[in-house]
Amino acid sequence: MIRWLKKIFLENWFRKLISLILAIILWLVVSHSMTSSKVVQNIPIRVLNLPEGKTIAGMQSNGTLQERISLTLQGNKNALDEVSEKDLEVVLDARGKPQEWIAAIGKKEVTSLNPDFNPAKALSRVIALDRTIKQSNLVTASIPIMVTQPIGEAPKGYQYLDIFPYQIQMTVTGPEETIKRLKARGGLKLTFNLSSISKVELDTLGASSKQKFSDEVSYFVPNSWKKISIPSLSDTPLEINDPQAKGLRIVFSRQDLLPIGSPIPVTVFFPHKHSKTINPETYSLATNDFIVKKNGCRMITAPLFAQGVSRAFLDLIKDRIQVVIIAAPKLDREQLLWSIQLIYPHDLENRFVAKMVSESVNEISDIQPHLREDFLRNRFRSYMNLLRLYTPTNKKLSLKIELEANTISATPENYP
Repeated sequence: MIRWLKKIFLENWFRKLISLILAIILWLVVSHSMTSSKVVQNIPIRVLNLPEGKTIAGMQSNGTLQERISLTLQGNKNALDEVSEKDLEVVLDARGKPQEWIAAIGKKEVTSLNPDFNPAKALSRVIALDRTIKQSNLVTASIPIMVTQPIGEAPKGYQYLDIFPYQIQMTVTGPEETIKRLKARGGLKLTFNLSSISKVELDTLGASSKQKFSDEVSYFVPNSWKKISIPSLSDTPLEINDPQAKGLRIVFSRQDLLPIGSPIPVTVFFPHKHSKTINPETYSLATNDFIVKKNGCRMITAPLFAQGVSRAFLDLIKDRIQVVIIAAPKLDREQLLWSIQLIYPHDLENRFVAKMVSESVNEISDIQPHLREDFLRNRFRSYMNLLRLYTPTNKKLSLKIELEANTISATPENYP
């Protein structure tokens, strides 16, 4: 066995070594001279040397176009096997070009983002569709941003109340056609997610609050949220540059039970379409342990509560609340509907605004004076929409209201 191995490796060893070296050299030459073709997709296009005041529709802030291109590459097989879309970029030179021109894309327009890949050496030919490049005027304009109703759920123990400001502006620079399209569609929308806010954050704000009323908490939106996506101008979200965005806040109300502390009158509304048979002369509101007659008026004197509103709001409107029952025949409804009404709400709103302006200095001090009234009026209307009656056991008041022989009977289903 040993003699056989010696014969193979040692006899004529010099010739065998030369043959091996030549074989390796031949393999290397053949390997590096092999050519192939490869299609690489999604290649970015960058345009350089645009005239001052000009841009191209779809151009990002880094100079690349929004559109991508596919290239057919021909060249060294080993190099092409390693290259990917992340390694390449097409660069077009706009110097001296007319307003609109057709760009032919060849080998010299392809640049490498990978230092290990040299297009000049690796490529023999590049095939791509010609691209029409059209220059546009570079303009700057303010685009309105509507801050929409948030999504998600408020933290436990809190209720979403309001957001302010409701509209901000975004100053952007881009192609004239793109800016016109943004304006034509009425601007942009910005939506926050309440689920991203923790109970601990709101509890901390409430505990150390400089705000006047502890039953309201203003969560100032963090800077990381003050961004908006405009794909036609940038491939990454843009920071909102309106100074008003500094005071952007989401307002929550605590879900604590607040005692109303006043009797609530109960009345019946008789719709005209049923008034021939159902009217004050044919039906009256019956009294019971829950609805009593006091000073000639039907009233709920049992303790009731409100939730999701402020103490200041409740103190202002508690003597102007009434429960209204909507009369209807049994064929229409087995159980009658009811609602809470505020009497002369416009006056109450004016009084609320005046009170807040004079007392809640810390809460609204950062709001521009001409916007404060709008902020407070929307606050009042939000409270008015949230106003519900609750029992002492923290349940929404439920009434069973029925049309009987000649009376309307209203009894609570869950009190106390």
